[in-house]
Amino acid sequence: MNLKRNLPAIFFALLFVVTVNQAFSSDKTISALPHEAYVWQRVWNNSVVEAVTNHGSAFSNLVVLRAEVAWRDGKPDLIPAHVDYAALAATHRPVGIALRIGSYTGPFSAEDRTTAFLSELATTLIAEARTNGIISSEFQIDFDCATSKLDGYRVWAETVRQKIAPTPLTITALPSWLKAPSFKQLVHATDGYVLQVHSLERPKNLNAPFTLCDPAAAQRAVQEAGNIGVPFRVALPTYGYLLAFDKTGRFVGLSAEGPNKSWPVGVQVREVRADPLEMARLVESWATNRPPALRGIIWYRLPVAVDNFNWHWPTLGAIVASRLPRESLRGETRRIETGLVEINLVNDGELDLSSRLVVEVRWSRVGEARLVAADGLHGFNTFAAGTSSITFQNQSQPGRFAAGEKQTVGWLRFDRDCEMQIEIKRN
Repeated sequence: MNLKRNLPAIFFALLFVVTVNQAFSSDKTISALPHEAYVWQRVWNNSVVEAVTNHGSAFSNLVVLRAEVAWRDGKPDLIPAHVDYAALAATHRPVGIALRIGSYTGPFSAEDRTTAFLSELATTLIAEARTNGIISSEFQIDFDCATSKLDGYRVWAETVRQKIAPTPLTITALPSWLKAPSFKQLVHATDGYVLQVHSLERPKNLNAPFTLCDPAAAQRAVQEAGNIGVPFRVALPTYGYLLAFDKTGRFVGLSAEGPNKSWPVGVQVREVRADPLEMARLVESWATNRPPALRGIIWYRLPVAVDNFNWHWPTLGAIVASRLPRESLRGETRRIETGLVEINLVNDGELDLSSRLVVEVRWSRVGEARLVAADGLHGFNTFAAGTSSITFQNQSQPGRFAAGEKQTVGWLRFDRDCEMQIEIKRN
């Protein structure tokens, strides 16, 4: 290991560990909440590397998925995630290593093979990161644990924590765990936890209300966690899903990032996304009024340019900068040739916009320019064409315009050039 080359990474990691230890002391005064982010992809393609390189330094800490353990006939099956350590080191930010563990019913024992496997795996992943210039700021376990098995989980936590010391051990936790008698003993066996207040319950039908994060429920969970007194961070969502329902309105499945899913004929879909303004207001409320044990926000997950259902960077970047994301959608025209005009929508705000839109284009009658032809593009159709105006509207699906995106909604051909005005309305 080249010590001189790795000094910056070592410095930032040690600084974070010191900060964590200070945060876990009982005398913590109110100050600005730090923002962290998860990087949860198994494969780091160019878009993931670009996201880490361009935006990783905006956070006080990054937590990256390094491996996942599934179970086959009660035996662990390790699924690695391929991490670009050089990109992480270039952010000059502390980096935590995360291990995802699938549902497991037991047995739990400090001496059994499963516990030994997990402990050795934790030390191996921490050592691997160190070899690649990263001194892990924490080792985080994300275990899909049944509430009834939390006491067994404590056995794992105690053993792994002892094995990886002095690296802090943290775990993720669900609001439903907070009332369990064994939860307090579990988190006292760690160096802190991440309270995940985002989840999606199985929708009853197409018209049932559903949300990824209910702000009121999140507030209640944070207050309840604060009463326990163990230091914690709150994980907030940036992502979304596409939900599918059959002809009767019954839920049949969902899709997230990845290849487009093929649904049977007749399936109806609805989108559910984390609401950026609601999440921003939650963060704003905790900035001045929160339990002393709440020590930070960690976002799931870092936006990547090619994500279909995740926020884009301008949205999360605004919240991290302590402001509400700004909404701005405008129309513009582009002259292709004499008499031929392209109609564009430009999202120059910080929010992705999902609405049915009505775009009305009006032109001057001076010189008696006459509309010869018109057509809509990208899901927009033309309506109400007249002698001096025409309307484009996306009828079938709400249009999603990402922050910073430009989209052509149609074109107009006149018998001569003319001046135009564009008005955008929500339908």
